[in-house]
Amino acid sequence: MMDNSRRKFLKNTLLASSAVMAASASPWVRAGRDNTFKIGFVSPQTGPLAAFAEPDMFIMEQVRKLTANGIMSGGQKYAVEIIYKDSQSNPNQAGKVTSELILRDGVDLVIASATPATTNPVADQCEANGVPCITNDTPWQAHFFGRKGDPKVGFDWTYHFFWGLEDVIGSYTNLWQKLPTNKSIGTLWPNDEDGNAWGNTELGFPSALNKSGFSFIDRGRFQTPVNDFSSFISEFRKQEVEIVTGVITPPDFANFWNQAGQQGFQPKIVTVAKATEFPQAVAAFGPRAEGLTVEMWWSPAHPFNSSISQQSAAELAAAYSAATSRAWSMPLGLKHSLFEVALDVLQRAGSKDPEAIRDAIKATNLNTVVGPVNFANGPVPNIGKTPLVTGQWQRKGDKLDLVIVENSQAPMIPLQAELLPIKYS
Repeated sequence: MMDNSRRKFLKNTLLASSAVMAASASPWVRAGRDNTFKIGFVSPQTGPLAAFAEPDMFIMEQVRKLTANGIMSGGQKYAVEIIYKDSQSNPNQAGKVTSELILRDGVDLVIASATPATTNPVADQCEANGVPCITNDTPWQAHFFGRKGDPKVGFDWTYHFFWGLEDVIGSYTNLWQKLPTNKSIGTLWPNDEDGNAWGNTELGFPSALNKSGFSFIDRGRFQTPVNDFSSFISEFRKQEVEIVTGVITPPDFANFWNQAGQQGFQPKIVTVAKATEFPQAVAAFGPRAEGLTVEMWWSPAHPFNSSISQQSAAELAAAYSAATSRAWSMPLGLKHSLFEVALDVLQRAGSKDPEAIRDAIKATNLNTVVGPVNFANGPVPNIGKTPLVTGQWQRKGDKLDLVIVENSQAPMIPLQAELLPIKYS
C-alpha cells in the first residue's frame, strides 16, 4: 500500500509536470485556449420536442458566418466556438450534456431553449457549477418557480427571457371572447413543469378563468405520452365543452385531435400551446388544421430587427425559407435572439472571467429580433419579458399560414386577420 509521503510526492510531481507542459505549449495552443469564447448550446434535437430544434443548424451557420473574423471584447479579439448538444427531449439528458459542456468542454457560457424539460435542468447545472447561462422559450413562471426560485433572492448565474403566464392568459381569454360560446373549457394540462404551472390554482389559468366568467373541466394532471384520450373526449362531450386548451407535445395533441375527429367531438375553438406551433405538425392534420389557434412568441410580422445581422423579422424568416425550403416557425426567432444576447454579453464582458460574463448578462439591455431584452425590469430577478400575441392557422389559397388574430398584450405587434370559427366538414 502506498504511504502518504509517497502519494504526496507523486501528486506534486504530476502538478509540476502539468505546469511545465502548460508553460511550454506553443503560443498558438495557448492563444486557442485564451482567445476563444466557447458557447455551449443545448437543444432537443431528437424526441417529442424535436420540432423546437428545426432551425438550429441554420441559426448556428448564420452565427458562425457573422463571427468568422472573431468578436472584440475588452480591446482583444476572440474567436467564437459553438458546442452543440442534444437533450433528446429528456430533462436528465439535458442535465447530463450540460455537465459535459462545463466539466469536459470548458465552456464560458451555456445557452438553451425549448420548454422547461430543457431550460430548467440546464440552468440548474450551470447554477450549481457557477457557469453563466442564458435561456429562453419557457414561460418564466415554469422556469423560475419550476426551479424553486425565490423572488426575494433570485439566482446567481442563470438568466431567462420569455413571456409569462399572465401574458398567455390575457391573450387567450381575450381571444376566446371574440366568438360566441358557452364559455365551457376543457383543459389538457400534463404532469410536467408546463402543465403544473398552467394548471396552478393561484398563478395559472384556473383563477383567471373564474374571474373572466369561464367554467373549465380539469381532469387533473396526467403522465405523458398519452395514446388514448377517449376518457377526456367523453367528459368534454358530456360537459358540452366548446373551447379546448392545454399545453402538450405535438405527438400527444395529434392523438387527441385525431381521436376527437373519430368520436365526433367538434369544439368551436381549440387553443393548445406547444403542440400547434409548428407548420410540419399542423400540416399532418390536413383540413382539420385550419382554424386551430396558438400563442405566437415570434413571427415575420413582428416589428423588430436583429442586433447582429440587422435583418427584420420578415427578412430572417425569408432567409430561412430560402436556405432550407421550409416554412418559418416560431423557434427561429427565439434561437436567433438567444445568440444575439450571448454575443452582446461576451462583447461587453471584456474577458473570459465567469463573473464578468455573469455581470454582463445581468446588465443586458438589447433590442433583438423578438423584441427588447432587459433583465433589470423583470417581474422577478433574473427574468426578462418578451411580447406575446395569439395566432390562428388560416388558409390562404392552397397554403396554411399562422396569422395574428389577438394582440391585447402586445399592441405594438399588428393584427393580420379576424378570428374565424373552426369549420367541420
